[in-house]
Amino acid sequence: MYYSRLKDLREDNDLVQKQIADVLGIDQRVYSNYETGKREIPTRLVVMLAKYYKTSTDYILGLTDKP
Repeated sequence: MYYSRLKDLREDNDLVQKQIADVLGIDQRVYSNYETGKREIPTRLVVMLAKYYKTSTDYILGLTDKP
């Protein structure tokens, strides 16, 4: 699922949830819910993360394994 990709990307970049939440302009608890799959991440945030991590939205969403 996409939420495991969120965590993997964050950890691969040695970041904590608070740092990514700040990039997205949201609360850390909200971001945590995206990573655990408790809430669906809005499309606009997926796009922001793809730009931030320099990867594709398809990779974040788990539609491809090619970053």
